[in-house]
Amino acid sequence: MAQTNILLEAGTNELEVVEFYLDESILPGQPTLEGLTAEVVGEKDAKHYRGYYGVNVAKVLEIIRMPKVTELPEVQHESVLGAFNLRSRIIPLVDLALWLGKSHIETGEEPKTIVTEFNNVTTAFMVSGVNRIHRISWEQVEQPNAYMASVSSNTIVGVVKLEGRIVFLLDLEKVVAQLNPKLGLRLDDLGEDWDDSTGFRALVADDSALVREMQRDLLEKAGFKVIVTTNGKEAWDCLTSFKKRVEEEGRDLSDFVQVVVSDIEMPYMDGLNLTSRIKNDPLLKQLPVLLFSSLITDKLRHRGESVGADGQISKPQVGTLAKRAAELIRARGLAQKEEGRQ
Repeated sequence: MAQTNILLEAGTNELEVVEFYLDESILPGQPTLEGLTAEVVGEKDAKHYRGYYGVNVAKVLEIIRMPKVTELPEVQHESVLGAFNLRSRIIPLVDLALWLGKSHIETGEEPKTIVTEFNNVTTAFMVSGVNRIHRISWEQVEQPNAYMASVSSNTIVGVVKLEGRIVFLLDLEKVVAQLNPKLGLRLDDLGEDWDDSTGFRALVADDSALVREMQRDLLEKAGFKVIVTTNGKEAWDCLTSFKKRVEEEGRDLSDFVQVVVSDIEMPYMDGLNLTSRIKNDPLLKQLPVLLFSSLITDKLRHRGESVGADGQISKPQVGTLAKRAAELIRARGLAQKEEGRQ
């Protein structure tokens, strides 16, 4: 099953999800997330459950049959089965069920391999099978509650109902980062005197608590005043309230916010839709928008450009975030001065 390459217009708040499943064994009385939502396959006494999961199509290069795998000399986790050659690219293969701590069951069906690319890293994941691709709105995606987050080790980024099934959207970036910490978010040396950015105001939108706090810490160290929100809708509501105060109090928008830093994948409203709304608003369009996402790749950069994003940074490069945000604010200030002279 190859990627469909169905075109999605950026900014519509839609995404396509590859739905796949893991066949697993659950012991009687075992408290697991799948125990709440998975379906029983075959006889109930067999304790054979099928859990449903999803991943954004934008991260999927292709879906292939189980390849011939060569074991690696050293691995940091037993879920790394080895590596395989795909058109002259050596790609590591991860048994997703094993990484999630599931007891994998052999059903006689040939496993499928989902080849992904994000953060400019290619990784493959072995799953029990793939159902289909669904086109949905981010409004249908709910954030996991505290219980779901805790029992899944915070690997679930969203929950969506598809054809009567509850499907968990997995944080594959976290899987890859834990298998190889060098590929995760890292704070680089700021390497610059940030005195002139003291007081800059940034609005951050990201559904990951870890990433939000990392961005807050980094920006505050660079002298920014930071407001954090958990998704695009919350950020838009915040901007709408700022806009109302500007209009009612006769103040300047920069008194409240000077740059928006947004993830792309977020429940309720994604970063592309948020950017499109900002750039189509007569007042808010002056705000620089900096997209910060694992989906910033050469192949996908055009999506951010099409909705008017002023800058885009791939998520591992968090150390450059403050510098780029300050550059956009300064550039906007110079542009406003030029407009005033005309």
